[in-house]
Amino acid sequence: MTEEEIREKIRVALSPARFTHVEGVVSTAERLAHRYGVDGKKARLAAWVHDWAREWPEERLEQAAAELGIDREVFGPPAVLHGPIAAASLVQEFGVDDGEIANAVRYHTTGRPGMSPLEQVVCLADAVEPGRAYPGVERLRRLAAQNLDLALAEMFDAALRDLLDRGRPVAVLTVLARNECWARVRSRRTR
Repeated sequence: MTEEEIREKIRVALSPARFTHVEGVVSTAERLAHRYGVDGKKARLAAWVHDWAREWPEERLEQAAAELGIDREVFGPPAVLHGPIAAASLVQEFGVDDGEIANAVRYHTTGRPGMSPLEQVVCLADAVEPGRAYPGVERLRRLAAQNLDLALAEMFDAALRDLLDRGRPVAVLTVLARNECWARVRSRRTR
């Protein structure tokens, strides 16, 4: 599929509001990719597909996760399953056979230890695209343009605080990704 065909498939699959969000992630991912030396085409493709299954009902997410063998202990609550489901569907649904793009889609919500630069860009773009409005997002946008590790570390902190404040489950991957980001930030500060 061409990028335009993928865009149209995503547009049809999502509500107008979610599609607008995806467009914001695509443009933000492309900008961050350019800033941090990441393949812009891969960033755009991952961004287009990242929320493909986001509006599926919980029962459909659960069923797809079970059929695909997605480890619920790793990914946590049903709302997070859309990433690994979309990643598992890349070849069949979109004709995209690229492990880097698949991982960027799979971990865009949770993060993970050992994230590639592409994964980092897509994860951060999802959090700071222009349509996002939450306390601290402007600071994260400024950090995103300056320091990828620090922006990700602070983004994970904000996400974890929000989940804890609302009494929501936390994916273990997110905690591990957060700790790794902060370790890199501290390591650079002590050099």
